[in-house]
Amino acid sequence: MKKLKDYEIGIAKLSNKRHSYEFEMDDSFFELFGTDIISGGKLLAKVELDKTESLLTFDIDIEGHVRLTCDRSLDEFDYPVHVQQVFRVKYGEENLELDDDLWQITNGTQAINIAQHLYDYISLSLPMKKLHPRFVEESDEEEDDSEEDILIYTSRSESDSEDEDDDDEDTDPRWDALRNLN
Repeated sequence: MKKLKDYEIGIAKLSNKRHSYEFEMDDSFFELFGTDIISGGKLLAKVELDKTESLLTFDIDIEGHVRLTCDRSLDEFDYPVHVQQVFRVKYGEENLELDDDLWQITNGTQAINIAQHLYDYISLSLPMKKLHPRFVEESDEEEDDSEEDILIYTSRSESDSEDEDDDDEDTDPRWDALRNLN
């Protein structure tokens, strides 16, 4: 069983150059996060770390597939994933998350755990509507059909409707009486 510690990169003893890492993610990786979004999968993350005096740049490339549950049929299916992200860490006085892809750490930090970042990048690459591949074509056809049958609602301003009513001689006299109440 994998542990979060398996996804740590020791940065304290690294020299200032480019370093390469590979992390395998399988069902045990997704169990660490305990969510129902992803039930499993098999992915490989290639991480290129470029270390300089003041900045760490992580080029992350994740490829593989995850097992999702179809929103329509509740069948499980494999969904292909390919993610490329850049994550930066700079040195500062305290540990802060400055942005989604920019962190600040202290000079004494020994290691960085990237497991949460890997999981987040995978999760964000998933579609909002999870459909089994056999339903994807049906969904595309439904969207094409709905574009042809668009109902457009228009309303007229009051001045437009009064002008049309004046031109129309066959109006009901009861409506004319109601209009005069204003």
